[in-house]
Amino acid sequence: MQLNECPLIDADTIHQRIGEMARQIDQVYAGRHPVLLVTLSGAFLFAADLVRQLRTPVQIEFVRAQSYRGTQSATPLQLTGLNTETVVNRHVIVVEDIVDTGRTAHALTEQLQAHNPASIRLCALLDKPARREVSVTADYVGFAIEDHFVVGYGLDYDGLYRQLPAIHVIEA
Repeated sequence: MQLNECPLIDADTIHQRIGEMARQIDQVYAGRHPVLLVTLSGAFLFAADLVRQLRTPVQIEFVRAQSYRGTQSATPLQLTGLNTETVVNRHVIVVEDIVDTGRTAHALTEQLQAHNPASIRLCALLDKPARREVSVTADYVGFAIEDHFVVGYGLDYDGLYRQLPAIHVIEA
C-alpha cells in the first residue's frame, strides 16, 4: 500500500466545509442542546474542529466503533462505550468520519432508537455511497467521494496516517 502524496481533499477545503456544516447545525439546533456522539477513533479530529465552529451549546460523548482491519471491512462490527443514559429525550447528532458500508451508522442508530432520543441525525465528513451495504443517509455531509480507501484527518490505515491534515488516497 502506498500513500498518494497529492491530497484528494486539502486541509483548507476541509476546514471551510466544516464551517459551513457548523452553520447548518446551528440553524437546526438553535435553542436546543444536542448531544454529539462521536465515533472513535476516526472522527475525533473532525469532531474537534466541528465543535469549535459551533455556536450551539453541545454535550459531547464518545463511542468506539471498530469496523476495519487494514482496508477490509471487518465482521462483526464492534461498538463499545455507548452511554445510553445521555440520549434519552435528547437530540443526538452521530458524528462519523466516513459513511461507506453504512453498517456503523446503522448499528448506532438502532441502538440509540431503543433509548428514546428526541431525534437522531447523522453528520459525516465523508460519504462513500458506492460501498453502501445498508441503507443510510447522512443529514450533514462534508464531501461525497468515489470508492477510494482514504486516510488523513483522523482516518487511518491500520492506525497510521491519522495525523495528516488533508485527505489522501491509499493505493495498492
